[in-house]
Parts: sequence; C-alpha cells; structure tokens
Amino acid sequence: MQFLHESLLELITQTSTNLPPDVREAMGLAIAQETPATQAAQALSIIASNIDMAASEEGPICQDTGMPTFFVHTPVGVNQIELRKAIRAAVAEATKRGKLRPNSVDSLTGKNTGDNLGIETPVIHFEQWEQDEIEVKLILKGGGCENKNIQYSLPCELDHLGRADRTLEGVRKCILHAVWQAQGQGCAPGAVGVCVGSDRAHGYDLAKQQLFRTLEDVNPIPELARLESEIMEEANRIGVGAMGFGGKISLIGCKITAANRLPASFFVSVAYDCWAFRRLGVRLDASGGAIMRWLYRDPARPARQMAAGEGFPLTGREIVLRPPLSEADVRALKVGDVVLISGECFTGRDAVHAYLIKHAPPVDLRGSVLYHCGPVMLKQGEEWMVKAAGPTTSSREEPYQAHVIRNYGVRAVIGKGGMGKKTLEALKDAGAVYLNAIGGAAQYYARSVEKVLGVHLMEFGIPEAMWHLRVKDFVAIVTMDAHGNSLHAAIEQETGQALAALQR
Repeated sequence: MQFLHESLLELITQTSTNLPPDVREAMGLAIAQETPATQAAQALSIIASNIDMAASEEGPICQDTGMPTFFVHTPVGVNQIELRKAIRAAVAEATKRGKLRPNSVDSLTGKNTGDNLGIETPVIHFEQWEQDEIEVKLILKGGGCENKNIQYSLPCELDHLGRADRTLEGVRKCILHAVWQAQGQGCAPGAVGVCVGSDRAHGYDLAKQQLFRTLEDVNPIPELARLESEIMEEANRIGVGAMGFGGKISLIGCKITAANRLPASFFVSVAYDCWAFRRLGVRLDASGGAIMRWLYRDPARPARQMAAGEGFPLTGREIVLRPPLSEADVRALKVGDVVLISGECFTGRDAVHAYLIKHAPPVDLRGSVLYHCGPVMLKQGEEWMVKAAGPTTSSREEPYQAHVIRNYGVRAVIGKGGMGKKTLEALKDAGAVYLNAIGGAAQYYARSVEKVLGVHLMEFGIPEAMWHLRVKDFVAIVTMDAHGNSLHAAIEQETGQALAALQR
C-alpha cells in the first residue's frame, strides 16, 4: 500500500480545512436569508470569511479539530490491523503539521499525548463489505458541539414543551428541545443527527452516523422524511440564530434514523454538530491505497466562495480597546457594542482556570483580557506561530470565572456562548465585561495575532497552556456587560417562549 499514508493524510487535511459543498451551500443560504446589519449577520460574515481563509491556506477551519472519528469499509481479506496502524500514523503526522490540534488527553492523569494518539483515540470503526475498494469516512466534531449532544428517555418532561411521549410527536419535541438547548454554545447554525430507539450507547453511535448523510438528501422512510422537513422549518422559527445571537437560521440539517429497541426503553439520541460541519470521505484502491475518488465532492460542483467581501465590514462605530483596561473603559461598554482589541492578551481555558483557583497566576492579570481559547500552535525555530485560534465554549469556566475576575483583576473575558449568573454578578461587582468572539472562526482570529510573546503552564499541553499574545483589531461583541445585562439570558428567554409556541 505505497500510497496509503499520503491518501489518509490528504483526507485528514481536507476534512480539517475545506468544508464540503453541501455544507457551503447550506451556509450560503443562511447568509442570504439573515437580516442585514444584525448581530447574527455580523457573525455569519466572519464565518464566511473564515471558511474561505481556511481553504486557501489549508489551515484548520476551527482550532478544535475534535476527536478524529473514522468509519472504514474494507473488502474481505484486507488487513484491518495494518490499516489501523496507517490511520494512526497519518493522524500523528497531521497533528505534527498543524492540521489537527493535539486533543488526546489521558482521562486519569490529564496529560496531553501531543500527537492525538492514545487509548481509544483516534476512534476507528471497521466494517467489511463486498466491494473492491476501501472506503474511509472521517468526521471532525469539536468539543463545543460534542458537549451539546443530548439523549432523551421517553416519556419525559421538557422545558417549554411539556410531556414528550413514545410517539413521533414526542420525538419531534425532543429534537426541537435539543436545538434550543444548544443556544450559542454549539456554534449555531448547527446540524443534528438523530437516532430513535436502540440502546443508550449504540443510539449515540447511530445518531453520529446520520451526520454522514448529505444535507440535501431525502430520507427513504416517508414518516422520517416528513419529520426531518418539519424540524427544519420549526427549528428555524425558534430564533436561536447564528452563535446564539438571535436570528432566522438556527439549523442547517436534520437527519433521522430509527432502530429497534427494548420494550422498556425509548431513547432519542441527538448528535449536535456546529456550522463547521467537517466530514469527508475517500474511496481507496485496495492494493495500493491511492485515492480513486472523493465522497461529498463533485468535480462538476466547485466549492463556492463564501464571503462577499474581505473580512468583517466595519461601520466606524466600533470601540477600540487597548489593554490594560481600566474599570472606566469597561463600564462604558454595553451589550451590543462591537469592539476591536489591540494589544496584549492571555489565553486560558479549563486547566488554567482550575489552576488559578489554588495558585496565583504566572503573569499580572490586572486590567487584562483573558481569552478562552485553545489554539493550534507550531514552533518554527525559536518562534511559536498561531495556526488557528478561535474561542472555546465559556460555560465550562463558570465554576471558576468569578473567582478569577474578583481576585486577579481581569477586565475582559473573551469566549463564545456566554456565561451564567455567577459570572454576570462578578462582572457587575468588579467592573468587567464578557466579549463574544465567533465560534469556529479560527483562521479569521489567527490573522488578528501579530506575535506570540510567550507561554506559561506548558505542562498542561498546547491547547491548555497560557499563551501570551499580541493582537490587532480583534473583533468581538459585548454580550454581557458590567451593568448586569446579558444577551445570552435574554435570547434564552425569548427562544424559550418561541419554543413553547410550537406545542401541538
């Protein structure tokens, strides 16, 4: 199999950096349908630019390249042991080249392996078939949307929708609830793969496999085809919108399968995926490993340019922030303001926040901007280069953020999806602000980084280390201000009311 390694490496690279045509088409429709000059439209503008940047530079669309998950079909007689070794070698090489972020962490020690290899990572599913070629499909599903997966056991009670019974109507309620509960934390507009039935474990597996269907295909089962169509129409009436900012498009795809179940169990398993819907596949020659053809791509259907112009359209009303920030700087901001940050900032996510509960920070955080980000970094000589640097989901830091703000003087927190009441109270009391960057826009924000000034707490691994960056014109939107206002809380309440209106 002389060509196998390069074929697998190309599959991983293209999946990470180049959205398939059906996803581009769906995102193009979302952009066209959104109301101009709204926060959702602003978010979609950045997303469009990011998609183009990632493809042109072969850089990760989103810095969170997820848990690489392969579904492999092999002809009878193909050595699956050797194929597994080849996949693992390609994953390690793609990580070394900065196409994947090192995401494999030992669950007992917390140590990052650094190469995306570890116990049960990457995830590889094998199945034999009676065809002559090898088929390899890959999905890269980041942690933000993976955390918004949800499973329901019917009958159950749902917020705003009441009782969901063991019927297709109950299934409908569950899927709508799944879209609503994701809000901006799953990087809407998203797509859902759904399994009705099976057991808890296999149901999730089957739900994720539904994400390998193209967005424009029609379910062969009439009842499920109707349900998919209804969900697409109704979910986009809830009003979650791009990044949870409110808007017309919350869902770009809904794919449902059904599997037999135990009499005592009725599970509805939902795999939520973000707008950075990264999945591709290849057919390989079984003797040499060369790529015979791509899946999800059609030579007659070239990838469309997504952005209408270059970058984020500035209006002149943006507020420039230059760290270190004073209390007066942030108390002057209000929800809805667009800011441009130029100056120094620090990254800090799960490991850093947990560390700061028990230890003083390794840097002076007074007046600082703290960015919830786990970047993709490559070292070139003595210099670190940022290859991808979008925001991570901030809600994971809710148990820690108020302590960090109050004790260390942080004035601005950047992330995505918003934070809770505890953080909102700390913002108000201490004089700080939460800024929402656009989830998944890893190439767009990487271009805002002028220089990597240093790194601290490297023992946590590249994604979890505390990176010291100098940025220029870093765009974000104020969604939680120092006066007790939260766009996220307001949208959750408004969309909850819209969800309740969908009861039958």
